[in-house]
Amino acid sequence: MRFGRSGVYFNTVKILNNEYCNKHCSSIGRNYSGLADEHGVNIPGANDYTAPEGADMTTTEGLKAAMPLLQPVHFIFPFLAHSAGTLAGAFLVAKSAATHHKILVMVVALFFLMGGIMATTMIPAPMWYILLDLSLAYLPMGWLGWKLGRGF
Repeated sequence: MRFGRSGVYFNTVKILNNEYCNKHCSSIGRNYSGLADEHGVNIPGANDYTAPEGADMTTTEGLKAAMPLLQPVHFIFPFLAHSAGTLAGAFLVAKSAATHHKILVMVVALFFLMGGIMATTMIPAPMWYILLDLSLAYLPMGWLGWKLGRGF
């Protein structure tokens, strides 16, 4: 059993370090992208496009009641928040992962997609927005984040 640079010990340590990094890089990416999602996109969007007069957007019942009053412009910033969060998480994971970049990026994008699917079951929205959001805001943004993070 050799313990040199090409020996068993060195290769085992290298594999353990990569697995450790990959596991923590994905959680770091999710945390940073959550910050970008909540503080980078939603706050300015809420100030630029206010809810219709008399609409209570703080509760699920209020959202259901206000949905007929909302115009397509009211859905721009929620879509940007979902896609920017996924893009930021994918980019950070692609930049920081030691190996298996694409797989880890897609895992992050799948977590965001699962959150989006859960949100569509809880928050009422028009069907066109649900289809647009689920088809363009998660997996394509994960792929784009991977491409940007690894370089074209």
